[in-house]
Amino acid sequence: MFEDSFQSGSLSILYSVGNKPLQGWDTKVKIGHIKRITDEDIDSSVLELAGTNINTTFITCPADPHMTLGIRLPFMVMIIKNLKKHFSFEVLAADDKNVCRRFRASTYVSTTKLNPYNCTMPLRLTDGWNYIQFNLADFIEKLYGTQYVETQRVQINGNCRIRRVYFSDKFDAEEDFPEDFENDLPIHNQQVKQQLAPLPQKEEECGGAMVVTPHEKGS
Repeated sequence: MFEDSFQSGSLSILYSVGNKPLQGWDTKVKIGHIKRITDEDIDSSVLELAGTNINTTFITCPADPHMTLGIRLPFMVMIIKNLKKHFSFEVLAADDKNVCRRFRASTYVSTTKLNPYNCTMPLRLTDGWNYIQFNLADFIEKLYGTQYVETQRVQINGNCRIRRVYFSDKFDAEEDFPEDFENDLPIHNQQVKQQLAPLPQKEEECGGAMVVTPHEKGS
């Protein structure tokens, strides 16, 4: 989708307030829903994914299974709300050995598993809105000893609310949020805290995603 595009700074692939937030995405729903609603905490439109089985309620990009994203920016960023139900996402990325590595982060797993093609890991979320940064270049280098080339596919499973999904060429501290995104961030102008699970110390272990979340109101 973006192979021939100039890529620098930030590149958004989902924005809940846009006219067509799921343009370029495919949706699957079984006993659940995917719809745009107004979130009471930020008083704005968000995309809600909800289902009794997260494996049968999800969105995936690109919509065409024969296409790839072709995004070379190494940081995937998601602004999502914790609905206190099971939630997961996965990313398919290619490295310089022409191998596709699949990373899956889930709130319902407690241990990490790593093999040459897949890494599954626990995901920690706090109450309310969460700002997740996933450093694909760092994960691929430290887990597989290869270099990140591009992201090919993203899948987000229920249950969650989504504000925005984008890619960036660097880690975004609060003061470095892209200017055109600032007014859309539920955590803008609030104090934030950071959580970083350790990267692996031995072969069968794997690290977690970076999560930046707002403090509770009034704290």
